Amino acid sequence: MTPFSLEGRTALVTGANTGIGQAIAVSLGRAGAHVICAGRRSCAETVGQIASGEEMLLDFTDPMAAREVFAGREIDILVNNAGIIRRDDSVDFSEADWDDVMDVNLKALFFTCQSFAKAVLARQGSAAIVNIASLLSFQGGIRVPSYTASKHGVAGLTKLLANEWAAKGINVNAIAPGYIETNNTEALRNDPERSRQILERIPAGRWGAPSDIGEAAVFLSSPAARYIHGTVLNVDGGWLAR
Repeated sequence: MTPFSLEGRTALVTGANTGIGQAIAVSLGRAGAHVICAGRRSCAETVGQIASGEEMLLDFTDPMAAREVFAGREIDILVNNAGIIRRDDSVDFSEADWDDVMDVNLKALFFTCQSFAKAVLARQGSAAIVNIASLLSFQGGIRVPSYTASKHGVAGLTKLLANEWAAKGINVNAIAPGYIETNNTEALRNDPERSRQILERIPAGRWGAPSDIGEAAVFLSSPAARYIHGTVLNVDGGWLAR
């Protein structure tokens, strides 16, 4: 096997029903993994694109939704992709919108990592966690206070968990996607002026494809990344380099 092969490994990808999560699940499957595609909606379309896959309903509006998922199952790779965003001016931003985003994007991520690590450590195995951060793990953004806070938190938790678990056989890293062609960015891409401004800032000169994130997730999940711990990998076409 090549150091990038995931043959014989089982991965769980959250938010795998569409967009970046779907692309990650498909890429992991192509690399040889059996992929559990989890989401609050059906992931049947994603499973249909994978040679060895299954779907699981998980709704992270309950941050503890995954507390029983890993017991009795040997899962080697966890990709925390599920997330939501709410937009409003900071002077008008509601407590409900703050709590909803923090619960899904940060609290659920931490306790899912915790449950996963307990199972891995109990069997004295090796494993990889890939968290999905954001450009807003580094920048402030506008009108997305809870999303920005949560994604800064994802970057911080990635480093903290790497510090605690690296010597115990668990690699913890994150990917910070740039501007990717998904449903979430359709309005931006359909706005000629805004799209032009974004493309002028990206050295690569194009929007990212979901598969760009998928292949990065394969790398961080593979033996090739065995000495990479606590990294937040920017997959942004060079956006943050400008």
